[in-house]
Amino acid sequence: MPAARIRSWKSVALATSAVLVGIVLPAATATPASATTTAYDNTYYASAIGKTGTALKSSLHSIIDGHTTISYSAVWNALKVTDQDPNNTNNVKLLYSGISRSKSLNGGNSGNWNREHVWAQSHGDFGTSAGPGTDLHHLRPEDVTVNAIRGNLDFDNGGSSFTNSGGSLYDSNSFEPRDAVKGDVARMILYMTVRYEGDDGWPNLEPNDSVNNGGTRYHGRLSVLKAWNDEDPPDSFEERRNDLIYSNYQGNRNPFIDHPEWVEAIW
Repeated sequence: MPAARIRSWKSVALATSAVLVGIVLPAATATPASATTTAYDNTYYASAIGKTGTALKSSLHSIIDGHTTISYSAVWNALKVTDQDPNNTNNVKLLYSGISRSKSLNGGNSGNWNREHVWAQSHGDFGTSAGPGTDLHHLRPEDVTVNAIRGNLDFDNGGSSFTNSGGSLYDSNSFEPRDAVKGDVARMILYMTVRYEGDDGWPNLEPNDSVNNGGTRYHGRLSVLKAWNDEDPPDSFEERRNDLIYSNYQGNRNPFIDHPEWVEAIW
């Protein structure tokens, strides 16, 4: 059974600024995620509780490192479980587009869904080998065409809509996911930076505040990802997914789903 969680989210802060001719209307800004507690704090996360900065990052790496890997072909069936549409058990929910699509329509043709690497494969050149290339904590189902549009773009705000976008946007150097999954994307990217530190034969993956990272081991933009983490807290879909990956497949968790406030504590 999924572990019980107690969450206390701060209300959105209102900022106002005065100008010579009057007062600007209040603008909504995200506040850092409030502290959470989980049933794993005294066991799984025991060595991390109370730490911040590099000490917290190092402790979390030790906790989530060495997970059980699966093959790239096994990812197909795993995603049919982890990303099952809660309103239709015959379908999966596509990440960027939000479309519910039949589980049987997995493949590489137009109208199919395929395996999207949220941390783009070329950002570290890890391909689809067992390890970062098959890590379910950043693999999600997506429409083939939408997946191709995202490509290896870094994440940032702004851009234009496209067919089946679901509210996602893109431009020449960045991709903005729909509002409902912005936090999901942020927590997946930051999970990868903690899990892969270059000590197990895979690249040391790191966030930065840039776009156009291309074939480097960096992914951006960190400032935007931090804001998305605050604006879009973990929901039941994301939490269920984390539980299933932990219990059924990899034996490790995404700590930023359990403790989204750790994003600010580290970065």
